[in-house]
Amino acid sequence: MSYQVIARKWRPKSFEELVGQDHISVTLLNALKNGRLPQALLFTGPRGTGKTSSARILAKSLRCPNAKDFVPCNVCPSCEDIAQGRSLDVIEIDGASNNGVDAVRELRDTVGYMPSSGRYKVYIIDEVHMLSTSAFNALLKTLEEPPPHVVFIMATTEAQKIPNTILSRCQRFDFRRIPSRQIAAHLELICQADGVASEAEALWLIARQADGSMRDSQSLLDQVITYCEGQVTLAKVIDVLGLTDRSLLLEALGALVHREPEKILDVIEKIFRAGYDPKIFAQDLLEELRNALMVRLCKADPARIVDLPDTEIQALADLTTPLSDEDIHFLFDMALKGANDLLRSQDPRVVLEMMLLRMAAAPRLVHLSHLLHAPAVTGATLTTAAPTIAYAQASAAPPRAAPNAAKTTGAAKAVAKPSTPAQANRPPASAPASSPAPATGAQNGESPSGDPWFKFVARVKEANGFLGAMLENTHITESKEDLLVVGVPQKMSFLFDKLKDPENVRRIEQFLESFWNKRCKVEIRLGDAKTEVVTPKVVAEKKQQEQKQSLEQAVERHPLVRSAQDVFKTQIKSIKERP
Repeated sequence: MSYQVIARKWRPKSFEELVGQDHISVTLLNALKNGRLPQALLFTGPRGTGKTSSARILAKSLRCPNAKDFVPCNVCPSCEDIAQGRSLDVIEIDGASNNGVDAVRELRDTVGYMPSSGRYKVYIIDEVHMLSTSAFNALLKTLEEPPPHVVFIMATTEAQKIPNTILSRCQRFDFRRIPSRQIAAHLELICQADGVASEAEALWLIARQADGSMRDSQSLLDQVITYCEGQVTLAKVIDVLGLTDRSLLLEALGALVHREPEKILDVIEKIFRAGYDPKIFAQDLLEELRNALMVRLCKADPARIVDLPDTEIQALADLTTPLSDEDIHFLFDMALKGANDLLRSQDPRVVLEMMLLRMAAAPRLVHLSHLLHAPAVTGATLTTAAPTIAYAQASAAPPRAAPNAAKTTGAAKAVAKPSTPAQANRPPASAPASSPAPATGAQNGESPSGDPWFKFVARVKEANGFLGAMLENTHITESKEDLLVVGVPQKMSFLFDKLKDPENVRRIEQFLESFWNKRCKVEIRLGDAKTEVVTPKVVAEKKQQEQKQSLEQAVERHPLVRSAQDVFKTQIKSIKERP
């Protein structure tokens, strides 16, 4: 069966059969049912996505006498004539061969005539962007005020070449690339209907090669069926289309993930024994690394981002388990450089071999916290251990200092594992919960980490984040048996009115009763600009800065970092935090 027969047989006959363009079919059907169909439509999008087929379906829906809810019957003479391109009232014009002003003038002269049958006359202009400027100008007035019985449908793959004066007179419909998953499912239906045995992996490979075009996928399927003599297999598809075996890509990726140069040598031998193009293999490897990262980042539903079969998605998820995101980025950068070198190389085989071997021997990226947790590394072990590259990540949990660093300085205290919120908020045994002492030390610039007010604010923030955030900028100025005066620093005066609100005062009193078991009146006062106070927020910022400085000192003292400084003849100035 030739491609022309396949394409004609499986051309969509209604909007329900249009694959991958639901946003177009639903909009057009609703417009037909509600009588809101515009008289000038522009269908634009990649090749083979159904633009011309949709135009013919729309023409059938407008002219079919047996249509039910604007679904054509596809068996009446009107539908048959439109499908065969011989209808007198559905005129298809090729914009590439009829791009002159004379052709448009002839069209403009015939627009006024009523259709020979039915209510509408439909003009379908394919590749409309090929019309000349004079032809577009001649079409302007007709598009602006067309006769009521005329509908213009224009199709193009390059909407940017159409003048804005034409675009403003049309309702635009953008056709999208069809996902490979939907193309593969449609190809499977074609094979089943035509009695052709097929493998799911083979159809997926054809769908991927079609790059979102249903027409291209049907053409490739016809070519493969002719070669395979009725049985479409993965090996034969790879053979006839000259593509890379997906299993070989996964094998190469597995060798790179586990840093196994011996297996990479086997992969290289298979690549050139099968006769694969090194440039195509490098591009496929780049895409596979991209897919691996997407599968890792989108664990909940990777199929919505990665257009791959479920078996390959699961294989990528298993392969990338021992890697970090930075590892995949590192491998991708190396593969990208190698792919660019292949384009300029006179011997692509040598470049591909060295690229894969370099990637298999590449160092692993290790987080600085792992280095700090590890035992001290001597110069002897540096030469035999697996190569690593350290990187910092501010979003990770604050690491603890190395044991050897903890002996020399107090850095370990700053980066030690913090206590749980429940432990941090529990009042000390020596301080009665019902007698909060004023933070007198805080007014002198001290940082009383055990102050009950600090712990109270932390617990309020857990229960009411907004109120707790405001109380972080306050301090206690006076504490009596039945009165608690809360001071607001002068520089935070914009919080004074909000905290003074009776509703917020009532909430603070309720939290005092809940957390301290004490009923007292709360009064909010604005502090003096000359008085220096230390609020919970100031203490938290100071503690964070101390932790960062301690981490920097611990990193600088680590033997691996010192060895790296000696090798690269450089020094660490600061650890940059990620936003």
